[in-house]
Amino acid sequence: MLQPAVIDGLAFVRAAGVLKGRLGIESLPRLARSGCSGSVLDFVLTGGNNERDKPELRLAVDGSVRLQCQRCLGAMDFPLRFEAQLELAASEDEIAAADDGIERIVAARDMDVAVLVEDEIILALPMVPKHEQCSAAEGSDGGAKPSAFQALAALKN
Repeated sequence: MLQPAVIDGLAFVRAAGVLKGRLGIESLPRLARSGCSGSVLDFVLTGGNNERDKPELRLAVDGSVRLQCQRCLGAMDFPLRFEAQLELAASEDEIAAADDGIERIVAARDMDVAVLVEDEIILALPMVPKHEQCSAAEGSDGGAKPSAFQALAALKN
């Protein structure tokens, strides 16, 4: 797999840089440790200025990862197709002082692209992954003993 380079954030924006790449899960250690598996994730990182004329990185990711459904504990493929806009800030203090909801990161001369992509993927994953139509949820109704609360409700009637 391609190991993306380290970029100088502000220089990348000034040059209106474009970086295309492909990352495998083995290149994303935090995702691998969390139990994600899968094939490859394609990304495009673009530098430029946003509508407020501030330096910005735009990241587009396309691919899928395999997660564990928290209902049935089976494997599920989760498609990842998203775009993120990241305004570059001069310092952590600037980010802390902002109260406008814009996603910001500190501009640096040595921004690791793989870490940046991995951060945004982690933010795009569901907190509790589960199938939309899960066999565990369907099987819980048929033939199972009624809960204690259902038994009490039946006694009340």
